[in-house]
Amino acid sequence: MSYCGENNVKHREILDDMVKKGLIDKIKEKWGSKSIIKYKASERGRLILNEILSPYEELFPRNNQKE
Repeated sequence: MSYCGENNVKHREILDDMVKKGLIDKIKEKWGSKSIIKYKASERGRLILNEILSPYEELFPRNNQKE
Protein backbone atom coordinates (compact mmCIF):
# COMPACT_ATOMS: atom_id res chain seq x y z
CA MET A 1 0.00 0.00 0.00
CA SER A 2 2.82 2.39 0.74
CA TYR A 3 4.11 1.69 -2.78
CA CYS A 4 0.76 2.96 -4.14
CA GLY A 5 0.65 5.90 -1.74
CA GLU A 6 -2.30 4.51 0.23
CA ASN A 7 -2.85 5.09 3.94
CA ASN A 8 -2.14 1.88 5.89
CA VAL A 9 -4.28 2.82 8.90
CA LYS A 10 -7.24 3.87 6.78
CA HIS A 11 -7.30 0.63 4.75
CA ARG A 12 -6.26 -1.88 7.42
CA GLU A 13 -9.87 -2.94 8.13
CA ILE A 14 -10.39 -3.77 4.45
CA LEU A 15 -7.16 -5.77 4.28
CA ASP A 16 -7.92 -7.63 7.52
CA ASP A 17 -11.34 -8.55 6.13
CA MET A 18 -9.77 -9.82 2.90
CA VAL A 19 -7.28 -11.91 4.93
CA LYS A 20 -10.15 -13.30 7.04
CA LYS A 21 -12.04 -14.27 3.87
CA GLY A 22 -8.95 -15.94 2.40
CA LEU A 23 -8.59 -13.59 -0.57
CA ILE A 24 -5.09 -12.43 0.34
CA ASP A 25 -2.25 -13.73 2.49
CA LYS A 26 -0.56 -11.57 5.13
CA ILE A 27 3.18 -12.10 5.52
CA LYS A 28 5.19 -10.45 8.29
CA GLU A 29 8.92 -10.10 7.59
CA LYS A 30 11.82 -8.72 9.56
CA TRP A 31 13.44 -5.73 7.88
CA GLY A 32 16.45 -4.74 9.91
CA SER A 33 15.25 -3.89 13.41
CA LYS A 34 11.67 -3.42 12.21
CA SER A 35 8.97 -5.64 10.79
CA ILE A 36 7.10 -5.07 7.56
CA ILE A 37 3.83 -6.60 6.44
CA LYS A 38 3.42 -7.82 2.90
CA TYR A 39 0.18 -8.90 1.28
CA LYS A 40 -0.19 -11.14 -1.73
CA ALA A 41 -3.10 -12.76 -3.51
CA SER A 42 -3.98 -16.16 -2.08
CA GLU A 43 -4.88 -19.18 -4.17
CA ARG A 44 -8.57 -18.44 -3.50
CA GLY A 45 -8.04 -14.81 -4.52
CA ARG A 46 -6.41 -15.87 -7.79
CA LEU A 47 -9.26 -18.32 -8.44
CA ILE A 48 -11.84 -15.56 -7.99
CA LEU A 49 -9.80 -13.29 -10.25
CA ASN A 50 -9.75 -15.90 -12.99
CA GLU A 51 -13.41 -16.89 -12.65
CA ILE A 52 -15.01 -13.47 -12.23
CA LEU A 53 -12.76 -10.53 -12.94
CA SER A 54 -10.96 -11.81 -16.04
CA PRO A 55 -14.18 -12.49 -18.01
CA TYR A 56 -15.50 -9.09 -16.88
CA GLU A 57 -12.33 -7.41 -18.17
CA GLU A 58 -12.85 -9.13 -21.54
CA LEU A 59 -16.39 -7.76 -21.76
CA PHE A 60 -15.53 -4.30 -20.46
CA PRO A 61 -11.86 -3.53 -21.15
CA ARG A 62 -10.31 -0.59 -19.35
CA ASN A 63 -8.80 0.98 -22.44
CA ASN A 64 -10.72 3.03 -25.00
CA GLN A 65 -9.70 1.06 -28.07
CA LYS A 66 -12.56 0.23 -30.42
CA GLU A 67 -12.75 -3.16 -32.07
